[in-house]
Amino acid sequence: MQKILVIDDDRDMCLLLNRFLTRKQFEVIELYNGKKAIEYMESVKPDLVLCDFRLEDMDGKQVLVKTRELYPLVPFIIITGYSDVKLAVEVLKLGAFDYVTKPVFPDEILASIRKALALPSSPKPALPEIQAPGAKKPTSLKPAERYIFGNSPEMKKIVNQIELVAPTNYSVIIYGESGSGKEAIASKIHEQSKRKDKPFIAIDCGALSKELAGSELFGHEKGAFTGALNQKTGSLELADGGTVFLDEIANLPYDVQVSLLRVVQERKIRRIGGNKDILLDIRIIVASNEKLWEVARNGKFREDLFHRFNEFSINLPPLRERKGDILLYARHFLALANAELGKTITDFSHEVQQVLINYSWYGNLRELQNVVKRAALLTDTDRIEIQALPFEITFYDKLNFEQPATIQGATVPIKPAAEPVTETVKRPMITDQSLKLASIDAEYETIVKALRQSNFNKTKAAKLLNIDRKTLYNKMKEYQQFKDL
Repeated sequence: MQKILVIDDDRDMCLLLNRFLTRKQFEVIELYNGKKAIEYMESVKPDLVLCDFRLEDMDGKQVLVKTRELYPLVPFIIITGYSDVKLAVEVLKLGAFDYVTKPVFPDEILASIRKALALPSSPKPALPEIQAPGAKKPTSLKPAERYIFGNSPEMKKIVNQIELVAPTNYSVIIYGESGSGKEAIASKIHEQSKRKDKPFIAIDCGALSKELAGSELFGHEKGAFTGALNQKTGSLELADGGTVFLDEIANLPYDVQVSLLRVVQERKIRRIGGNKDILLDIRIIVASNEKLWEVARNGKFREDLFHRFNEFSINLPPLRERKGDILLYARHFLALANAELGKTITDFSHEVQQVLINYSWYGNLRELQNVVKRAALLTDTDRIEIQALPFEITFYDKLNFEQPATIQGATVPIKPAAEPVTETVKRPMITDQSLKLASIDAEYETIVKALRQSNFNKTKAAKLLNIDRKTLYNKMKEYQQFKDL
């Protein structure tokens, strides 16, 4: 059993990591002090170190330096609540394997740990393959264990497209809103291709800074720039023989697009600071929440690169356009939450099912999963009830904007038919026409109008109202208390 040393003065965090990693068949040792951790390192003999950046007696950077001096082969992962690119670059240069920001997501930290432990040992290890903060990481979990596909006609069409293009070597562009499941599509294409036994590496281009993007994709030679103390293998080279998924490709810096064009044309790369070409056999799949041809016309994306990628495209509709899949996904996420939390919740109440189907899910599958996880955490019975849902979800439902949903071909009335929407929106009953209550009434009307104009995007609505998001949430919560809302 591989041994992981967790160093964090937050005992609750240590406990959470201990429970999670123990279930994943790791032996976990907790220490709450940096100096004590260094002192006991020899007796503990960990296979990997997870260390918080801010400790009471010293920072994680100091622990990292000391660990590198004494035990250079032990992978070291920094955990911090501060997302700072400069700090990330600094600790990566010092030899940290990875830099993970809080809140820590179990799948993310597990993928990073497994990747670190899979690195071959050597007397003088090169700088480990590291991804920028927020970059997506390859995982050893099979796609079938992480993703499911819906039964709606829209998803059946996409499954057919995947089966058609997967056996080829075509480059593919996947269009879809953030959180709609683009990585799941890319992973499925890889799984059904001849490259399925080779690496699948996913990279979020939007999370790569201009300074790190070139090194992350192409790698660099020792001494290529200040701080390049060792040779680094880029993600494209790591994926040799397999598939690279570049998410939010439109956010890739323009100068990096030039270098990527050569990779697509010639299937070869040159590390930063290197003088020889490295031949690659990779398939490239990209994704974007913007129409790439429009971005290219605006001069923000190379048109020649777009045409190289555009051998095949898949349009993934948002979750609100495939209502029949919502409960299927919700139950899948509930099963995952049960496994993570050790609970046995069987289903959602009928009222919750109606609300889930009725909501528009502007954050798509990612938002749905977060809502289900939160509700599962708050539920102590065998069913999730309406009280466990976030107030913004129930608030939206009470505005009664949505039409009846269709589930497996049948029209299901979400709630009693609403009267035609007019300029007078249903609002809290006001009996005393005082100036104060009239002001509340007008404020409510204004907030509802802003929510409608922004398609219920709270951030955009707050901007329209010239208030911050927190204030909008507080107002929504106040209005939810009215029984007639």
